[in-house]
Amino acid sequence: MDDAAVLVPPVKLPAERELAEQAKAVPMLGYALKLARWAAPHRAVDEFGDLTVPDRAPAAQLLGLAPAEGEVPEEAEVEAMRAWSLACDLDLVELGTTAAGEHVAVPGPDLEPAEEGDPETVLELWLTAAGIVRELAVEADSLPEEGAPPEEEEAAAGEEDEDGLSEVEEARDAAAELLDEALQVLYETTAFAEPGNETVPLGVLAALLVVPEGEEPSEELLGDITDVMVALDPMLGDLAELGLVDYRPIDPELFDEEEGAEPGPEGAAVGEAPLDEEESARFGLVRLTPLGQYGIRQWLLEDGYDAPLVGELAQGDAAELLRGVCESTNVLPDEELRVWITGKEPVAAARELLAAARGDDAYAPMRRMLCVSALNLLGAPAEPAVRDVLDDPELGGGARAWLTALGAADVPVPERQMALWTVVDTFAAQLLDSGGDAELLRELIDDLPAIGDPASYFGELWRVDHPYTADVLEAIGELHPDRAVAKEARKAAFKARSRN
Repeated sequence: MDDAAVLVPPVKLPAERELAEQAKAVPMLGYALKLARWAAPHRAVDEFGDLTVPDRAPAAQLLGLAPAEGEVPEEAEVEAMRAWSLACDLDLVELGTTAAGEHVAVPGPDLEPAEEGDPETVLELWLTAAGIVRELAVEADSLPEEGAPPEEEEAAAGEEDEDGLSEVEEARDAAAELLDEALQVLYETTAFAEPGNETVPLGVLAALLVVPEGEEPSEELLGDITDVMVALDPMLGDLAELGLVDYRPIDPELFDEEEGAEPGPEGAAVGEAPLDEEESARFGLVRLTPLGQYGIRQWLLEDGYDAPLVGELAQGDAAELLRGVCESTNVLPDEELRVWITGKEPVAAARELLAAARGDDAYAPMRRMLCVSALNLLGAPAEPAVRDVLDDPELGGGARAWLTALGAADVPVPERQMALWTVVDTFAAQLLDSGGDAELLRELIDDLPAIGDPASYFGELWRVDHPYTADVLEAIGELHPDRAVAKEARKAAFKARSRN
C-alpha cells in the first residue's frame, strides 16, 4: 500500500468462519482443493510439476469445466491447468520424485483441514492465493502490448535489452501502485458506505484517484480518468476470480461505439449528457466484497498500518469503551457505542455509562458527550437511570436536556450554576471532538443568551469552575459574529486564565 500517512477507517467484517465459507465458495480456490484431493494418493506430473497431457482433459471434466463425455475445449484445459498451478503454489499438493525417478504430486498437509472448513487454514490459503493473483494481475498489466516490436518482447522476458527491461519494471511498479491506491480507496469508500451502496462505478473510482479533492475534472483529467479505467479493468477482473471484488468489466464494444469520443468519469463521452444507470454500468462497476475487505486489511496490517475493526473498542466495560473512543483517531463512535449496548439491559447499561462519564480529566467532557450519544441509542428504557443523576453536578445538566428531548414534561429547570457549567462542558466536548471545527462551534454560539448583556453573561461564565472555561471563552471570542460580544468573551477568557 501507499507509504504516505493514511488514517484507515474501521470496517465491519463477518466472523472468520463465515469468511472461510465465502472463501471456499470462490471457484478458483474450490478448483484447487478438488484437484489436490484428486491427486491422492499420488498423481504423475511432468518435470515442471504440471499435469501430464493425458490428465488435463479429465481434470477439466472433474471441475465441471467441460462435459463428462465428448471433446474437451482447449480453454477448459487451460483453466484446469491454472487451478492446478494454484494448488501447487498453495502447497495443497506437494511435488516429489519416486525411487524410480517418476515425478509425482501428493496432497499437502493443509488439504484436509481446508476441506473440513478450518477457518484459519482456509483464510490463510485464500489470502496467499489473493496475493498471488494480485501480483499476476500487475505483471500482466505491465507486459508489452500484443504486437509490440520483438526487442520489447525480449526485454519483457528478461533478455538482452536492459533499457527495455527497465521500462517494464517501471510499468510494473506503476501498475502495482495504481492497483494498491485503487484498493485502498475502495476500502475507505466501503467502510463509510451505507449497506447496499458499496458498489462504485469504475469511472468514479478512477476520478477519485486522478482528480484533486475539491476540483472538477478538466478535459485533460477526463483523459487521465479514461486511461486509469482502462488500466484497472483487467486487474480488477483478475481479482474478481478470487472473490476479492465483484466486478462488471468495461463493455468491450463501448470504445467502438464511442470512436472519436472520450468516456468521462460518469460514463458519458465528453460534452454529452450523462447516461442512464444501465448505460453507465457498461463503463464498469466494482464492489469490494467482505473477503476483499478482509484481504486488504491484512495487507494494511502487514504494511504497518493501524486498520481497526468496528467493535474492537466495545469489548470491555463502559469506562474502557468511552476512554478508547476518546483516545482513538480512526474510530466510528456511534458504531462502537451501538456494538457495546447490543444485548445489554438498558437501565444497567445507562448507569454504567453515566458512572464512566464523570470526572475532571482532559477527556471528561468528551466522555459525557459520548454518554449522551449512547443514551440516545438506548432510548426511553434508559430513563430511570438518567433520572437518578438529575442532581449530579457534572451529569445533571446533560440529563435534564436528554429527558427534555425525550419529551418528558416534568423535568426541573437546572440551577444557574449547573446550567452554566453544562454550557462550558458542552463547548469543551466539541473542542475536543472536532479540534475546534468552526461551523460546529458557531452552531453552539448562536444559542448563547449573550447578545442583550454580554458583560453580565460572561461575567458569570468566567467564574465557572471547569478545566476548559478559559478555552471555551477564547473560542467564543474568536468566532462570535457580534464584535461587542466577542470582545466581552475575550476579556472573560483573560480573567479565567488570570484566576488559574
